[in-house]
Amino acid sequence: MVGNLSIDDIRKEIDRIDKELVDLLNRRAECAIEIGKLKETKTESIYAPERENQVLSKVLAQNSGPLADKTVAAVYREIISACRALEKPISVAYLGPAGSYTHIASIQRFGDSTEFAPVDTIPDVFNMVERKDANYGVVPVENSTEGIVSHTLDMFLLSDLRICAEIFAPISHNLLSAGTKLDQIKRVYSMPQAIAQCRNWLRMHLPGVEVLEVSSTAKAAQLCQGFPSSAAVASSLAAREYGLNVVAEAIEDNPHNRTRFLVVGYSKPNQSGKDKTSIVFSVPHKSGSLYKALAIFDSENINMTMIESRPTKQMPWEYVFFIDVQGHEKDEVVQKALAKLAEQAMFVRVLGSYPEAE
Repeated sequence: MVGNLSIDDIRKEIDRIDKELVDLLNRRAECAIEIGKLKETKTESIYAPERENQVLSKVLAQNSGPLADKTVAAVYREIISACRALEKPISVAYLGPAGSYTHIASIQRFGDSTEFAPVDTIPDVFNMVERKDANYGVVPVENSTEGIVSHTLDMFLLSDLRICAEIFAPISHNLLSAGTKLDQIKRVYSMPQAIAQCRNWLRMHLPGVEVLEVSSTAKAAQLCQGFPSSAAVASSLAAREYGLNVVAEAIEDNPHNRTRFLVVGYSKPNQSGKDKTSIVFSVPHKSGSLYKALAIFDSENINMTMIESRPTKQMPWEYVFFIDVQGHEKDEVVQKALAKLAEQAMFVRVLGSYPEAE
């Protein structure tokens, strides 16, 4: 279309397209405002992850290039975020400080047109949402290298918050410092999971250097400000946030390292057609009880994607079991399985049904 045009002509075409895009974006925003008004009359949640997933899927199905799908998705996530904010601004608490991987996951899920509130601990995230000081919270739950984040699962035994969405985020660690040379570093700070994910790299490149555990990777970056002999295992966002240098990039031992995060709140997403349901239950302390409980899902041809046990902390050697299954709690087959599970279990609680993340 523009192959025989001059640079000036092509730039004029870009200007024309930009004007058209701005007009269309504002028309879309006006539609979002009207939807927000209707949601208020019906007391519906402003954040609807199932609808947002459907919008992204439709947009990507129409993308014929040359823009890559992930580029189009990133643009549309920000459009959705901005339009959602026009419906009603929402606040999101996350495990901070700013620049943490949970912060990155929060931006990935909610976009920049959101009010983010960093807190110090996972229980603080739950407490902020329970007190209605934040609409939603984002917490890590599982890492592909180091496994489950037990503090998050334990909070579901104490809280009535539900899981509203999940986020899978690639985790690439960097060595950050106020200095620029590896041989200057005398101590390294980071959270236990991040240290474990870089254990081999640290052993090979910084043998004998003191490694100190802190509450988060962003907190580690904060501690390194102004100290060239200190380093943090943290994100590139933390480097920008706290004015540090990236001394070494991608130091994680597993290049496929990623973490699963959960969005917690009080809303209940509708069926999207590709959902996941999280459940916690306990069974009698006798032979075969767990096997019989899990066999229910096999008999109903329901795929289980995670199982984890945690002590009840009430009686020695008593456990509760957390499982994720594919399907929505409103699906007939899942309802049938849950009813059968209730007959065998001492207690069953659905923690949430939500769109399954890619």
